[in-house]
Amino acid sequence: MTSDTTATICFVCLGNICRSPLAEGVFQHLLKEQGMEDRIIVHSAGTGGWHVGARPDERMQSTANSYGIQLLSTAEQFQPSDFKRFDLVLAMDQTNKESLDYMGSGNVPKGKLKMFREFDPAHNGDFDVPDPYYGGGKGFETVFDIVNRTCPPLLDFIKRELL
Repeated sequence: MTSDTTATICFVCLGNICRSPLAEGVFQHLLKEQGMEDRIIVHSAGTGGWHVGARPDERMQSTANSYGIQLLSTAEQFQPSDFKRFDLVLAMDQTNKESLDYMGSGNVPKGKLKMFREFDPAHNGDFDVPDPYYGGGKGFETVFDIVNRTCPPLLDFIKRELL
């Protein structure tokens, strides 16, 4: 942990323009509602680097905006050194978790890397947040629903385990 009162987390998807920036935005919104934005530092990144510097996908921004959520991040690529920077790294799907496992070369402390949907009360054994990039608008709504219901139990976990 970075201090006795602060936790740092990073949401990670493939390109850092859809799922992970949405999770970052929804989680930041939740923190602001609870007055905790100074206690938990939230970030997002992608395992791939082809969108570095780009704003979130316009369709994801539109979906988030319709629920009063602003997506303010720009895409970054997760680096192996980032495991030292964050207390908790949350993969948005199994493929990205495998990429993160590979980046960590077996040196990531147990419990630092988790699947985001481990905290989803409705996961029903499916731990992947589907990538809406190549689908229609309904996919962005589905991702919003998953992220929105998963963030509160994630916050409870962080309060209990990291703060």
